[in-house]
Amino acid sequence: MLTHENWKEHDQDFEVDPTYKGALNVLEWAYEHYGDRIVYACSFGVEGMVLIDLIYKVNPHANIVFLDTDVHFKETYETIKKVQEKYPSLQIEMKKPALSLEEQAAQFGDRLWETQPNQCCQIRKLDPLKEVLSGGDAWISGLRREQSPTRKDTQFINKDDKFKSVKICPLIHWTWKDVWRYVHKHSLPYNELHDKGYPSIGCFHCTAPAYDMNDLRSGRWTGKGKTECGLH
Repeated sequence: MLTHENWKEHDQDFEVDPTYKGALNVLEWAYEHYGDRIVYACSFGVEGMVLIDLIYKVNPHANIVFLDTDVHFKETYETIKKVQEKYPSLQIEMKKPALSLEEQAAQFGDRLWETQPNQCCQIRKLDPLKEVLSGGDAWISGLRREQSPTRKDTQFINKDDKFKSVKICPLIHWTWKDVWRYVHKHSLPYNELHDKGYPSIGCFHCTAPAYDMNDLRSGRWTGKGKTECGLH
């Protein structure tokens, strides 16, 4: 089994087919290779809807984790409910941080997402995911190369030194149009904020409508000099 500890450049060759651009082939390999020792960390954005539907075709009892920071949009929680109804056999875990918002404020001060956004992401996202991944060997992410310059070199299978894991990214060749075509073709539920100028959706304090549609993450952490929460 390919793990972070015994990592070597993989020689698995995935066909990038016209229909799924390799995504279904990658997922079939991943679940056959890792079994129940792989988890999908899903933000329940539109890419997540595509991946959930594809994962369901391969493993309808797959483990999915949502990093519930307690400061997500109500539309995001509504989307999760719709997914639970459509795919009832999926094992969706709402992973909470160790600190409540009140405990975080008492320890680090109010509105940490403004004063120290990296620290806030560490507490409410990175530490919870690290805990989740400590019990397995690999995780799935919805990264696409088109999303931003920091993601343009993402591979199907990646060594993840941050979480000491293997990160599987089935959608690297999908475009924004590919994602939406699939969602509409299969009538998948999705977060209503996507229709209001939010191509990338995170916590409500740190997410605004995109101001540059050539950079789909331009609405994240506006004015903070920050483009990633640190998961990738």
